[in-house]
Amino acid sequence: MIERFAVTRLKYRVAGGFAVLLTLFLALIVAHFVVSEREREQHEAHAARIDVFRDTNRAVLQYMTDAETGVRGFQLTGDTAYLAPYTSGRAGAFSAMQRLAEDPLDAETARLLAVERESAEGWLFGYAIPIVNAGVADTDAERAARGKDLFDRLRTANADLFAAVENFERRVGDRERAAATYSTLLFAGLAALVVAAGFGLALLHQRHLLVPLEHIRLTLRRLADGDLSARVTPAGPGELRAVAGTLNDLAARTEQLISAEQARVARSELRQAVTVQLQEDGDPLDMAERIAEMIGTTLGAEAVHSRITIQAGVPIETTWPRDAEPLDPSIAEQVRSCAPGGSLRPAGLPGGLVIPLSGDAGCPPGLICLVRPARPAWSEEERRLLIGLAREIDHAAHQERLRLRQARLINELRVLDEQKDVFVATVTHELRTPLTSILGYSEMLVEDEEHALGLSLVQKRGVEAILRNAHRLEATVADLLLLDRSNERIGDAEAGPVDLARLVGEVHGTLGTAVRAKDLECELSTEPAWVRGDSVQLERAVRNLLDNAVKFTAPGGHLECRLACAGDRAVITVTDTGIGIPADDVPGLFTPFHRAANAMDQAVQGNGLGLAIVRNIVNDHGGTVTAHSELGRGSTFTMALPRMAEVPPRSGRG
Repeated sequence: MIERFAVTRLKYRVAGGFAVLLTLFLALIVAHFVVSEREREQHEAHAARIDVFRDTNRAVLQYMTDAETGVRGFQLTGDTAYLAPYTSGRAGAFSAMQRLAEDPLDAETARLLAVERESAEGWLFGYAIPIVNAGVADTDAERAARGKDLFDRLRTANADLFAAVENFERRVGDRERAAATYSTLLFAGLAALVVAAGFGLALLHQRHLLVPLEHIRLTLRRLADGDLSARVTPAGPGELRAVAGTLNDLAARTEQLISAEQARVARSELRQAVTVQLQEDGDPLDMAERIAEMIGTTLGAEAVHSRITIQAGVPIETTWPRDAEPLDPSIAEQVRSCAPGGSLRPAGLPGGLVIPLSGDAGCPPGLICLVRPARPAWSEEERRLLIGLAREIDHAAHQERLRLRQARLINELRVLDEQKDVFVATVTHELRTPLTSILGYSEMLVEDEEHALGLSLVQKRGVEAILRNAHRLEATVADLLLLDRSNERIGDAEAGPVDLARLVGEVHGTLGTAVRAKDLECELSTEPAWVRGDSVQLERAVRNLLDNAVKFTAPGGHLECRLACAGDRAVITVTDTGIGIPADDVPGLFTPFHRAANAMDQAVQGNGLGLAIVRNIVNDHGGTVTAHSELGRGSTFTMALPRMAEVPPRSGRG
């Protein structure tokens, strides 16, 4: 704000100086015009006054000449008619002299005017009036000579007055020319002063403004070209010195910021390089040595020590450079008092900085120790950088520990899965032979009407229960066998055109007894759709979905089965208003032996294999099966299969 105010003041000063200079120049022009106009008016006034005075004096002589002519005519002839010019000339002459006396040009003309008037009165009273009063002609030569002499005096006085007027006119002209010359010289001098002031102001600005500004411009150019050491030498008025000081402060601050930015970039590159190293696969010891070298080189450390454990009982210890002094064991004891995420300047290790690393179950905590005794103390930015790097290394070590544990778990799970497959295969194989015998003898006991064995009603019901549960066990074994061949694809010899509309209708028709037993409202809608596949397996998949819908729907509920075509897919949708499936159980629905929690809570019979069989059958046919459910409101299962482009001619069931 201060520098902006200083620049504004400087701008106003420069503008004010030029404004004052321009104002003086304009005032000089106006004053010269006013003075010149006044001199012209005075000259015209003097000239008009002199002309009037001269013309009036000439009129006096003319009037007196007319009067003298009239008197001489009357003197010679005695005719009073000649007295008319005398009377008018006399009156006109004295009237003119009266006007001249009222405004004489100067004292000399006033004196000569009095002489002229005295000469006119002398001629008038000494010659003209006596002749006119006599009333008769007078031929006296002496009187006439005397009259002529008096009139000559009048002419002489009039001529002297003319001469005085000419002298006055010359004097006035001389004074006016002198005044004009003086004013011209005065204004020329003033103009010269204004021009000199302009040149002085220009030189002043050149010296105090333009030169410092040019120096500032060159300094800015050097700074723009990358010379951060360039500085402005303060010069000129206070405002420019303030600007120069601000520019120098800005350059110094910029240099500091650029240096800090370069250090930040170097630290960021170090962080990225360490991250890249942590993401690479390789020997952990080699990786630790490379990271220690990068950290030590970037931060100017004389030695870097690190210790970390990835596998229990196998610590990784590195020292950079290799010939550096080993780390004192007491340092590790001191680090135990510092929690991960902090730092420690250990006692007995000048210039040392230790960053602790976290441990894990079976893996003790580690550390990173940097030694820099000959350099400045560790800055807060460097400390934060090392803490961040330690956090990255901790995370990478933790991830590696998890990866190793996950690999062990995956291997153990793979072994368990193989053992499970062997167990299922063994169980199904071992169950089939005794189960066949149980079914055969049970059916024989139930159906033997010819040879009455004398079974009581209770015994007969027990045999029927054995037969019923044996059939359930047989279905379970069949399901297990089907899952056991889940990796086998349906061969081309088993695949053929399947009329899905007919298949869905037949399966739906077999539900009549179960639907009526629970008083369910069952709705069926189909469209013509043909797919290529195994009709037996597809029927099994559709039956499993419909059986589940009936099984999990309460009496009086609603069941809907739809078959529709969507592009190149045939879509079978089974919707019920049953108990629904908890959201946590939906992702595992198609996993073998998986049962929803509410189904087990309500003791709904089932082995958790039906939906897994549906998934395997649909996958074998290149389709997809999905489930959407809302707890307490029902479920929707959607099975989509690739549809045949051409409908084959009907030739019986697929």
